[in-house]
Parts: sequence; structure tokens; C-alpha cells
Amino acid sequence: MSNESTASWAPAEKSGEGVRSVDRALDILLAFRAGDRQLSASELLRRVDLSRPTLYRLLKTLELRGFIVAAGEPQRFQLGPSVAHLAHVWTSGLDLAELSQPMMRRLWEQTGETVALLVHHGRERVCVAEIPSPQPLSFKRGVGHSESVILGASGRAILAFVKDAASYLDGKVPPDQQPAYLEGLVRIREAGYAISRDELIKGAVAMAVPFSTAAGKVIGSLAVYGPSARLDDVRVRQIVALLLDASRELSAKAGAVTS
Repeated sequence: MSNESTASWAPAEKSGEGVRSVDRALDILLAFRAGDRQLSASELLRRVDLSRPTLYRLLKTLELRGFIVAAGEPQRFQLGPSVAHLAHVWTSGLDLAELSQPMMRRLWEQTGETVALLVHHGRERVCVAEIPSPQPLSFKRGVGHSESVILGASGRAILAFVKDAASYLDGKVPPDQQPAYLEGLVRIREAGYAISRDELIKGAVAMAVPFSTAAGKVIGSLAVYGPSARLDDVRVRQIVALLLDASRELSAKAGAVTS
């Protein structure tokens, strides 16, 4: 009887141990934060509740499966190619238009203006979702509309975070105007948003913020458009604050680590 009892409990115990090991291994992976290129064992131990032997055992297992890469002496650890593979698989399956709907709908209700989601594609940004303003005087571009990424608030909100932004200007912006344009991108990157007035449509004001995905890469912008008759400086600042909140939520849902 005693032997039967022991045998019946053994699988459960092993299963529990396995679940704890998985849980601890995930804790190690999740201990890495944006900007952490490499971490030492001591740095990891300060972030996870593990003994040093258990940490090294799990790190070795993760390394064998490509989730961790170890290098140097003393060893330092970084996320491996298997993490990038999973991030790519997950990101490629995202329906951004659907994912953004709660944030876009809330912005539309809060502002009463047209709200749009745009993604970076080549040298353009393309509108993939839009909720038009219900007001008689309003502006909209329509799903599928594309424009050069160097133009408008929704374009510059993306381009400000592209590493080779200067290459987009060749043949589009006169050489003597490029330094000022690039300085403007720096200001957008520091502020986290872009604003344009009367640029693409006379009488229109556009406000846009970038959003990113799991890899931390900015892939598009979230924008609000409206007429200058309704959008004075005070209202613009209010909408920008709403956009920044919505962008953080969208980026988090898309897998980005936000502060």
C-alpha cells in the first residue's frame, strides 16, 4: 500500500519540480530589461530569487536552447537568437489595426477629431486604420493612403527614430535645408511627439507620436488630425498628452518594454 502511494505521488512531484524550473527560467529571461546588453551572474541574482547554483544550472539549459548566450571571463550573459525568433514570430502575427482599436476609439471619444494609425513602409508611412471625426469640419486621409515619411507630423514622428534618417532626405530636401530638418528630428525624438500645421492640408493641425514593438523598434505612429479653428495651442497640448498615453499602451500591447 505504501509503495502504491509513493508511486502515485512521484509524477506529481516531478511535474511540480518541472513547473518550478520553467517558472524560474522565465524569471531569468524576464530579468533582462531594455538597454541590458549583457548581465553578470551577480546582476541577475539581484533581480531573481535564486541560489547561485540554481541560476547557473538554468542558464546552462537556456544556453543550450539558444535563449541565452554566455561569453567572456568572468562570464556575462545576454539574450540569444531563440528569443529573437519568438519575438519575430509573435510580432509578425500582430494585427496592428485590430490591436490599436481600443486606444484609437478612446482617443476619438476624448478628442472628437480624426484618429489614425500609420506604419513605416520603405520610404513611406501608410495608414492602416482610421476613425474619422464625426464633426462637419474635419480632415481624413483614409485607410491605404501613403505619403513620404519625411512629410507631416505622422511621418516625422517615425523618421525621428530611424538611424539613417539623413538618407531619406536625398533628392527630397535641398542640401542647405537638411541640417535644420535633422535638428528638428532631434527635437521630436527628445520630446516624443511631432506637430505640423498647414503642411499637407491647408488649415489642418496634425499631432503624432511613435509606437514600437517587442524589439524596441519604432514601426509607426499614432496621429490625431483636426482643423486649426478647433485646435489652439492649449488643446494641442492636451491631445499630445492623450496621444502619449495611448502610444505607451499600444507599444506595451505590441510587446515593447515601456517606462
